[in-house]
Amino acid sequence: MSNSKQNVVIGIDLGGTTIKAGVVSSEGSILYQNKVPSQADRGPATVVKQIDLAVKDAMDKAPNARVTGVGIGSPGVVNDEGVVKAPPNFVQWDEVPLKAELTKLFPGLLIGVENDANAAAIAESKFGAGVQFPNFLFVIWGTGVGGGIILNHKIFRGPTGGAGEIGHITIDYNGPQCNCGSNGCVEAYVGQRYLSQRAAQRLQSHPESRILKLVNGDFSRIEPVYISQAAHEGDEVARAILVEAGHLLGIGLASVMNIMDLRVSIIGGGISAAGEFVMNAVQKSVVQHVLKPLKNDIQVLPARLGNNAGILGAAGLVM
Repeated sequence: MSNSKQNVVIGIDLGGTTIKAGVVSSEGSILYQNKVPSQADRGPATVVKQIDLAVKDAMDKAPNARVTGVGIGSPGVVNDEGVVKAPPNFVQWDEVPLKAELTKLFPGLLIGVENDANAAAIAESKFGAGVQFPNFLFVIWGTGVGGGIILNHKIFRGPTGGAGEIGHITIDYNGPQCNCGSNGCVEAYVGQRYLSQRAAQRLQSHPESRILKLVNGDFSRIEPVYISQAAHEGDEVARAILVEAGHLLGIGLASVMNIMDLRVSIIGGGISAAGEFVMNAVQKSVVQHVLKPLKNDIQVLPARLGNNAGILGAAGLVM
């Protein structure tokens, strides 16, 4: 870093296994980043200590800069006061006033806390694929299906911070049961675990598929990363599985786009990297299922920031 003191912020991506912290410039460059275990199985006080550790290390690595704020993207529902409620995979964490805890640890700094999917949406809006779109639907397609809604360059949170739960739109009320307790949710069709299960079922009648070679014939090892690799290597079964998943996701996205009058959807997360043919399947499905006046303007685009979205979005909360 140069000698003149530039203003920077620290963005924190809080996950069930790892906490990543980054020193972020006002242009959205990550000047330094670290990671520490989150120790989510040891309760909130331990997790807060680990966050403290990551932030202090990041501050030490920014000696020629002025740190003005700390932002954090967290799993779970986050209310307007920065209370984080019931993040999955965090033990004894019913409601934790994370913003208040961090304000005590870092007095004088601006503190922002937001749901991790919303933070990633903010990142794409400020620094990524959404810069030129004031309004868009953001989707994280990975282990589950999460998302955020950007209206007029700002995150739409809803009255209690729970808006944007795209994965839990029902696309078939008689469909498979979802983790959330409902039936036929988008996530119950295209989330990682369900996608792997569906692939395993289909492969019973397609033993020649490249997917089985990649997992050495072990059905329990089937994951989207292998389905994606097989698809890239020209495996028709793998392509069909992903195209079907894209079609089903598109049905859910079309519902949101109809309700919110949106034309653009930006998709990030591990499965979104499967390839252009998956994006094309999502786009085609959205166009098929939105109302006629929206059809001509639909754009489904890949997110640009990848694994950096969490840090950059958290940083964007305090810029």
